[in-house]
Amino acid sequence: MTASRSNKNVAGPTSTKKDLILEAARGLGKPRFTPAEIEQIRRQLISQLGAAGGKTSADYIVSVLEEAGIRVVWSTQSDTEGRYEEEFTDLLHFSTFTEAEMCLVRLDELLRKFLVEADRHAAERVREVARLGRRRAEMISRNHKVAAENRAQKEEVAHWFAIWLETPDAFFDWLEVRKQSPEFQKNFPHAFDEG
Repeated sequence: MTASRSNKNVAGPTSTKKDLILEAARGLGKPRFTPAEIEQIRRQLISQLGAAGGKTSADYIVSVLEEAGIRVVWSTQSDTEGRYEEEFTDLLHFSTFTEAEMCLVRLDELLRKFLVEADRHAAERVREVARLGRRRAEMISRNHKVAAENRAQKEEVAHWFAIWLETPDAFFDWLEVRKQSPEFQKNFPHAFDEG
């Protein structure tokens, strides 16, 4: 690894891309960084740098973090030895409430399957994907370039992911009650009129 790769042209005169990565990592305040946190940092770079940030590879982010002495753990992915990659590919879609619900249904099915099979690494990978979904939704909900209605929707979806992660067994009962609640009906009157 090279000792210092700075991209002053990309990030501007005061901050290099490396600085922005480390700043984002400090902002997350995690003792270790998994693929979910790496993806969150990458998305922050996209929001700060535009297309240039989107070209930042996860490997580069990992190298910057490791160079700074930050612990990076790719364990759950490596522990599943790629056995279930087709199960996880293209799983996180939640541009509508229906997609968000179907995403959580699929995550729940996978979690239950892996728990029955006593495959704790794969089960943790499901939880990791759900945490990534929650973080993506939270990030969109805080992005003021996104329309207010979409931000509110993503804040709601982030809440769904959080509840599922805390209490997967009760989640779908909770969700049915939530969708019928006056608050949800008021905030999202056309939530499921998606076609």
